[in-house]
Amino acid sequence: MTVTAPSVDEPGRLRPRPAPASWGPGLARLVPAAAAALSGALLYVSFPPRTLWWLALPAFAVLGRVLRGRRWKAAFGLGYLFGLGFLLPLLVWTSVEVGPFPWLALVAAEAVFVALAGVGIAAVSRLPAWPVWAAAVWIAGEAVRARVPFHGFPWGKIAFGQADGVFLPLAAVGGTPVLGFAVVLCGFGLYEAVRLAREGRRTRAIRRPAAAAALLSVAVPVVGALAARSLVSDRAEDGTATVAVIQGNVPRAGLEFNAQRRAVLDYHARETERLAADVKAGKVPRPDFVLWPENSSDIDPFAFADARMVIDQAAKAIGVPISVGGVVERDGRLLNEQILWDPVKGPVQTYDKRQIQPFGEYLPLRSLVGAINKSWTSMVREDFSRGTAPGVFTIDGTKVGLATCYEAAFDWAVRDTVTHGARMISVPSNNATFDRSEMTYQQLAMSRIRAVEHSRTVTVPVTSGVSAIIMPDGHITQKTGMFVPAHLVQKVPLRSSTTPATELGVLPELALVLLAAGGLGWAIGAGVRGRRATAA
Repeated sequence: MTVTAPSVDEPGRLRPRPAPASWGPGLARLVPAAAAALSGALLYVSFPPRTLWWLALPAFAVLGRVLRGRRWKAAFGLGYLFGLGFLLPLLVWTSVEVGPFPWLALVAAEAVFVALAGVGIAAVSRLPAWPVWAAAVWIAGEAVRARVPFHGFPWGKIAFGQADGVFLPLAAVGGTPVLGFAVVLCGFGLYEAVRLAREGRRTRAIRRPAAAAALLSVAVPVVGALAARSLVSDRAEDGTATVAVIQGNVPRAGLEFNAQRRAVLDYHARETERLAADVKAGKVPRPDFVLWPENSSDIDPFAFADARMVIDQAAKAIGVPISVGGVVERDGRLLNEQILWDPVKGPVQTYDKRQIQPFGEYLPLRSLVGAINKSWTSMVREDFSRGTAPGVFTIDGTKVGLATCYEAAFDWAVRDTVTHGARMISVPSNNATFDRSEMTYQQLAMSRIRAVEHSRTVTVPVTSGVSAIIMPDGHITQKTGMFVPAHLVQKVPLRSSTTPATELGVLPELALVLLAAGGLGWAIGAGVRGRRATAA
């Protein structure tokens, strides 16, 4: 028996794709499924902490091969398997403290978005120059996933795997959507170029327009990335600032470290005092300001005099302002807050985290979650409230933008610090909950992307590591280990110029979503006309 699968040469016209005669029907059906799952796993391997960014290209080439010409049900299933192969290992860190069920539930839900993108990619694969339409559909899927449900979950954007890649400068052109689009387009174009070359050898005829489109799909992203290197610079435009990043460490990893709040605060104060001793001894220059991580003071210093005294003593020891990550209650609202603490005046500015983490800082569907497992509701006993204003501290004339931990994954939450005048950015984080998982490296890569996207120095103070200082060109100049106390001191460039990505904001993403919608509309219209013609 010969098993066939549909293949496409032009809009509305399918031709059989023969499977090798030696394969049985069951095995033939498994091959695309296995290829989809394995290509998703290949995409995962391209992400940090590995520097194998280029593996994203063959991952999307295989995905293009698997989806091209499929009907929507098959495309949904194959796209879902691709999503599972990618997201299951990428997000395994979410299970470190809460067990496998929440991790599996998250992946199962997020993979639906990938599956829907797979349906769209299969639909537009019938169009001329289909890699362009297909790459736009993928980015449209990312745009939706970054917004719903529960205000979105952008983790796993293709751009976040490209911090070490040649495409990185494109972040300065149009942010994560343009960077991700270029990678996906290049991968699909690579498959199309190979397919057309094989077809040409078999038929001894080259379809020149299709071949030109395939080659351009590969060449244009690479050439565009090389041209965009002119937008990347670490030159100081507004002088420099000497910054200190404090990593105090935690008594132990996991959720229970929060039960030892005073110890965490003491650790960060102690490391700041060590920094002050190093400054006095001439080992490091005196910083202009000091940056502590998120949750460095989970004891509210506005409510508890002992916490206030510890922070005040640390600020007086170093003699410069400290940005402290605190948990405070104000007007009946629980807030994840950054507090600028002056050594003379005490607290002078605050920033309340706006993009809070579902199931981490607040619990959606609390009654439903409690019905499934009551112990999960105890992990988030009280919901945090959202801040409303962008985070920009003015410290001795230097405007420092703040994007707290999870916020670094959201385009808008970082961009508006720059549009509100930030000359550098800080991403205070707390990754102790996730132990030594890959999560901290994935988040660090996001900060590197943001540095290039907005041409700003980015500092990453983390409670337990990895803390780092990142230049505006995306390279890391200093970083700590994990679960060690440490401090980093460096003179960094301050910049005021804006990149096209900063200026354009959401417009490149919107353009790609409209491009995807146009391709899907064309594909649907062609399909309807084809069915009518067949019926006639």
